[in-house]
Amino acid sequence: MNQRKWFLNLGLVVLGAVFLYGCSNGGASAAGSGAPGGGGGGKGGKKGMGGGDVPVTVAKASQKNVPVEIQVIGNVEAYSTITVKAQVGGELTKVSFNEGDYVKKGELLFSIDRRPLEAALNLAIANAAKDEAALGQAQANLAKDAAQSKYSESQANRYAELFKGGVISKDQAEQLRATADAVAQAVIADQAAIESAKASIGASKATVDNARVQLGYTEIRSPINGRTGNLTVKQGNVVMANSMDMMTINEVEPIYVTFSVPESQLPAIKRYMALGKLAVRSRPQDDPGGEETGTLTFVDNTVDVTTGTIKLKGTFLNTDHKLWPGQFVRVTLLLTTQPNAVVVPNESVQTGQSGTFVYVVKADRTVESRTVVTGARVGQDMVVDKGLEAGEIVVTEGQLRLAPGSKVVVRDGSQKGGGRKSRS
Repeated sequence: MNQRKWFLNLGLVVLGAVFLYGCSNGGASAAGSGAPGGGGGGKGGKKGMGGGDVPVTVAKASQKNVPVEIQVIGNVEAYSTITVKAQVGGELTKVSFNEGDYVKKGELLFSIDRRPLEAALNLAIANAAKDEAALGQAQANLAKDAAQSKYSESQANRYAELFKGGVISKDQAEQLRATADAVAQAVIADQAAIESAKASIGASKATVDNARVQLGYTEIRSPINGRTGNLTVKQGNVVMANSMDMMTINEVEPIYVTFSVPESQLPAIKRYMALGKLAVRSRPQDDPGGEETGTLTFVDNTVDVTTGTIKLKGTFLNTDHKLWPGQFVRVTLLLTTQPNAVVVPNESVQTGQSGTFVYVVKADRTVESRTVVTGARVGQDMVVDKGLEAGEIVVTEGQLRLAPGSKVVVRDGSQKGGGRKSRS
């Protein structure tokens, strides 16, 4: 009996709860359908979610000259890099610079012990002098033997005549002829000795010149203007010829900035290069105020098939050394300037299923969805090539609550008369 009573009470409680829920839900529905600004109102769909004019921020489409640019990331590259090596062996007696110094072309960098090479030069000079003396001796022998040959020849001819007259014997005449012939051969030998001495002198002079060159290598001078790098061998060490890199010098004034652009940009670059030099701007990524300006000086002769890009180089004077080899920089290549282009703030351009569009505010404060063709992006602005005229008002904020024909109210602070809207 008690159990039946308990189930009866539970049923009454459940029925009461259902009745209360139905009453509250019906009241809410009635209130919603009867409210003039409710979700079922037909006119509220155009005016926005709140049922009134949609508050928006606007800006005026302006007209100005717009640069046509390509912006990429590039890498700074030394104009030239020289690896310094010793060309003769010996003790490194002096280092005439500090690591990281700027050096000029011809400035002394290293000194190597020159005493062994000075001795070799002196020996070569002495050998050259010896060969000169040998030449003089050979020339003197030639003069002596030539005079002797002349005398012997005349004497042999005279005794030959006496032999024919029967004054002397045949043996005496033949003896003098043999002497004259021997002296003549000595003259020929002297001439050969002179030629040999001259050849020796030539070899000795070459040895002297080589010794002087080797001695000159004991002073290593900078071949370019540039900044020195890490020194790999210290003063007092013994260096070997052409066996180690002593340091490197990077020429940083001028300097290259190397960057790559998509191959699709190549026709435009070639077209504008034919009209004149193209300007290149670069700045370090962490230095907004450190922009440098140079010129495009190199276009690679092939497209990289793996990336579909082509390598370009800009040359910069870099007199203040803001650009550093190996540094990553933001590069802007200026192709040309588009005159009288229509520009609007970037945020005014929207993307829909049919393409890009903007909301244009008409004189009656209603908006129109206008399909546009956009061009280059310039800072915080977007170029509109087609679909919009200068002076028209476009919505920059509040587009999510708009539909074609919606009525808007311009927020305070929006500059309806032109330029970009102000921001607090």
